[in-house]
Amino acid sequence: MRYEHITLECIEGVATITINRPEVLNALSMQTLDEMMDALDSVAAMGARTLLLRGAGRAFCSGADLSGGVQEDPERIDRGRALETGFNPLLESMVRLPIPIVSAVSGAAAGGGCGIALAADIVIASRSAYFLLPFAAIGLVPDLGVTWLLPRLAGRARASAMMLLGERITADVAADWGLIYKVVDDDDLTTAATAMAARLAAGPTIALGLTRQALSAALNQSRITDRRRTLHPATPGAVMRDKEEIVRVALYAHRNGGTGVLSTGGSSIARISGAPRTWGGSLGVRF
Repeated sequence: MRYEHITLECIEGVATITINRPEVLNALSMQTLDEMMDALDSVAAMGARTLLLRGAGRAFCSGADLSGGVQEDPERIDRGRALETGFNPLLESMVRLPIPIVSAVSGAAAGGGCGIALAADIVIASRSAYFLLPFAAIGLVPDLGVTWLLPRLAGRARASAMMLLGERITADVAADWGLIYKVVDDDDLTTAATAMAARLAAGPTIALGLTRQALSAALNQSRITDRRRTLHPATPGAVMRDKEEIVRVALYAHRNGGTGVLSTGGSSIARISGAPRTWGGSLGVRF
């Protein structure tokens, strides 16, 4: 697909999707959503090990294009259908992605743009950024998963106030509420987000992807009804049989202060930072 509303690149394992409609504060038309879903389907084949989401210009994303962009296709005039064919599938594609997602938020993350930003695994915001859910003011119900996600991140009271009152939440308040990972100075956002994405790309890709699955499964459970599935989405042996993954784990652990041996032959013992664990397989790495 030829992209007109976004850009996509992959450098050293980091795929970057930039919403590129700065003239409308990166508002989401149906074409924008289609292009983003196509890009999400493409990043794994590009060899990406982390995805970085950002917006061009002075905003991350101002939400749905209410100037007419969402209705550019006559068959998609119905707002409910727009959710079913565009917004919700985009969120589902993000959830299914087997690699970590980092979002770099500058300026406004409003409406659906707020949902996209907060759906990332790690959210880094500039100090001047803000999060806004203005749905009530225009007679709509919040979309892109925020009614599910916000109470889990900030609690029911804060989530209710944010959605019912439609007030701006500054980046510092968002960090205090637990909505985002951290706040950096405006000039440092690109550097900080890129460094975080590169750090994750250098990590154990399969293990990080399975961790995403485990977190998602845990958030979807009202209680621990399937403890084994939640805590152990895959056996260590299944994770570690990929030779490149073993090497990446060893290098990642070494860079982060770990020492020991990864030996996956039969019942050999692997030790990372003094924690013994048994794996199956046929490759050993010393670090």
